[in-house]
Amino acid sequence: MFRFVVSIYTGHVLSAGTPPDWASVDIAVPRPSPRLPGINMAGFCARAPASADIAMVAHPSVTLLVDLSEGEGLLVDTHGQRVRGSVVVGLLPGDLRASGRGGGECLQIRLEPVTAAVVLGSSAELSGTVVSLEDVWGRDAGRAEDRLRAAASWDDRFAIVAEFLGRRLGARPSVDPEVAYIWRQTLTSRGRVRVDGLADEVGWSRKRLWSRFRSQLGITPKRAARLVRFDHAARLLAAGHPPACVATESGYVDQSHLHREVKAFAGLTPTAVAVAPWLAIDHVAWPALSPTRAL
Repeated sequence: MFRFVVSIYTGHVLSAGTPPDWASVDIAVPRPSPRLPGINMAGFCARAPASADIAMVAHPSVTLLVDLSEGEGLLVDTHGQRVRGSVVVGLLPGDLRASGRGGGECLQIRLEPVTAAVVLGSSAELSGTVVSLEDVWGRDAGRAEDRLRAAASWDDRFAIVAEFLGRRLGARPSVDPEVAYIWRQTLTSRGRVRVDGLADEVGWSRKRLWSRFRSQLGITPKRAARLVRFDHAARLLAAGHPPACVATESGYVDQSHLHREVKAFAGLTPTAVAVAPWLAIDHVAWPALSPTRAL
């Protein structure tokens, strides 16, 4: 089952059927690289064929799924539109499903929105959508896939991606430093920021901040803070912490506030999220992003 393993990891995933057997999936992660800020990668390889039909929910990154499987490949369905093969998933894609059957390998690349704006060029336009990687990168997408398939190891694949993304990072203009700063503050504070306070910090009006942030990252500062805060809360719930404690730790007014936000982003109650299988291997695939286990 691979590609579905990877889809299972486009942000967070909720299985519509039988949860994946993670014991049959090999997961590879690269060594941390200070040369590629805002980029996280994981490789998935299934040791036996399987099928999957998976619903996915929001994650505070733009995600590239590079399908390295043989055969008909990954099929992603959003709002009735279907995309097959390697895809780019923008922020807040809405109702999103990935399905298919077979075995193989897939590489998932998570890009923080600031990095995505440089690497993809049109990341703001991708918000709320899923598109073919070829539509974003043209012929470069096919060339990258060919090189990745021909690579002898995951280390080689990670090096190829680092080289490719590094060139794009160095050749394209970055977002406004004020926008990058505000995103970083939003992320490091786990969404517990005041937009007006951030505007004062960078010397912008609130109106200018909202306009520049949204035009460059495809999301408003307030929505970005809610998304980051939800992500942190969801990870704590999946780690087994009770909703009341998670609400307090994540900065929600109370448990009912947490319930409303989780329902808005995941379509589930906090209790359902806590027992869902979608973060079962998060500490393996994305160890640096896993929450503290004890509150």
